[in-house]
Amino acid sequence: MESLNATRVELALVKAFLSQAEARDKICRAIQYGSKFISAGEAGVAREVDKSTSLARKVFRLMKSVNELEALLTPAAKSTPLPIVVLAKTKSSLMATFLALDQIVWAGRTGIYKNKERTELISKISLYCFLGGCSTSSLLEFVELLRLARRQQSVNDRSEGQVLQRQLQQRLLLWIKSSLDVVVAVGLLQLAPKRVTPRVTGGFGFVTSLISCYQLLPTPKAKSF
Repeated sequence: MESLNATRVELALVKAFLSQAEARDKICRAIQYGSKFISAGEAGVAREVDKSTSLARKVFRLMKSVNELEALLTPAAKSTPLPIVVLAKTKSSLMATFLALDQIVWAGRTGIYKNKERTELISKISLYCFLGGCSTSSLLEFVELLRLARRQQSVNDRSEGQVLQRQLQQRLLLWIKSSLDVVVAVGLLQLAPKRVTPRVTGGFGFVTSLISCYQLLPTPKAKSF
């Protein structure tokens, strides 16, 4: 009976995870970049999976720019230093622009928007916004890591120290993800084609997708059956 209850709890967690649109998007992202890693840019089934999944993911991101706009318009806490506020607002602006332009790219790739040359131009601009957003996010998380580390050194209370330690771990994961996504953006833009190959881009993108999935996992809760 206990094993049955444990299985039901695990299934409930899987259901809660998959019910999130963001989680389904990140699973598709893992498939996309995993396929890119396998194909290494060469023609074949994996490359077609990469292209088709990339196009399908754009539907999951419809109106997602609203989340970044909300973050942009939400006032920061008065105790937040100005440089951090500027970095956070810059990151939200760039990511909101990327997500908005990405919808035009989707319209162009599906044939709704007929101007192919302009679609490719908008695609490149959106990727530069993605690169800028990831770079800003990486810098922001690094600064926050330093602030948390300094606070932890001056804390004597054990419980507060444990809270700060968890926050440090979360920030470290965010910094790793955003830093790896900088490489992904460089690869998508082909700014360093000899070093950041399609396989490197796919590998890094796959890792950041798994990190995102991990961050979206629901917290287990005790249930009585």
